[in-house]
Amino acid sequence: MDKRVVFAVAGSGKTSSIIDRVNNDSRCLIITYTDNNTRHLKNRIIQKIGHLPEGVRVYSYFTFLYSFCYRPLCGYENKTKGISFNAIPQYAQRTRKNTLEHYFDKSDRLFFSRIAKLLIEFDIVSEVIQRIEQFFDLVCIDEVQDFAANDFNFICKLANTNVEMQLVGDFYQHTFDTSRDGNTQKNLHACFDKYCTQLANAGFRVDLESLSHSYRCSPSVCSFIKDSLAIEIQSHREDEVEVSLVTDDQEIQHLYLNDSIVKLFYQKSSAYSGNTENWGNTKGLDHYQDVCVVLNPKTLKAFESKQLSQLPPTTKNKLYVACTRAKGKLYFVPEKSLQKYKQQ
Repeated sequence: MDKRVVFAVAGSGKTSSIIDRVNNDSRCLIITYTDNNTRHLKNRIIQKIGHLPEGVRVYSYFTFLYSFCYRPLCGYENKTKGISFNAIPQYAQRTRKNTLEHYFDKSDRLFFSRIAKLLIEFDIVSEVIQRIEQFFDLVCIDEVQDFAANDFNFICKLANTNVEMQLVGDFYQHTFDTSRDGNTQKNLHACFDKYCTQLANAGFRVDLESLSHSYRCSPSVCSFIKDSLAIEIQSHREDEVEVSLVTDDQEIQHLYLNDSIVKLFYQKSSAYSGNTENWGNTKGLDHYQDVCVVLNPKTLKAFESKQLSQLPPTTKNKLYVACTRAKGKLYFVPEKSLQKYKQQ
């Protein structure tokens, strides 16, 4: 059975590569991280086929863990009252992994960051695999770059499933973690090559070619990203667009007051009037044309000294997300020049 991880660049058709696999008679399990992306995938399938096929299931990750894995296999023995998405309290951090107190809060709710760990430690994964093989012929996992800690370990265990698997993601769009748990896979996203090696050792074939070109971004934007952020990305397009740092006050005012151009801030975009958003919050959005990326003092200094590739990984990844929202022109402006647009 083919089991692969396809690393996609922004705008390369990552979601389409999953939807293209789904037909009316498919027996397909699709897992993604967020509720929003779950709804988006379901809507895309309905747009294609007209309805959600009987054999297709689309789960957000923690719904999959709890409803498909834990409840049918463990729920009869250990009654629970749902999932706790709070931080693990101190008392539970001191418990041993072979005790139930390690996984449950005092209200009988499972700690979200340890559901996958429970399935691994109590040897439930083999039964999860049997359930998957019973109901599905294909497993697709979207936004795989955001799976972390125990959740990444669990996904690696699923490589033993005797069905076709396709994991899709963009390593450099890793801006959030499904969970964290102490030092478990603490440095997972520190090095792309080591990350790929872990997946390969688990049994997945790493595919760097299938989705290496962006439909969304022009060659100009892709060249900027390659040269400035040291992130490999190419374009299917041939047209050139403007990519520039704007420092003239009149030009900045013209850009800012043009509500058809979104202004993307590192953080606290709601403090500014107009069409604004934070860099990381735009991941998955594909409706922007021209984009204006606002540089705070640290990123402006890195831009001017050509050191953007040396930014901390999370900051660099969020900047990559922001830049790759642009179908058209890509502008940069210093945040210090926008103070008059702050809301009172």
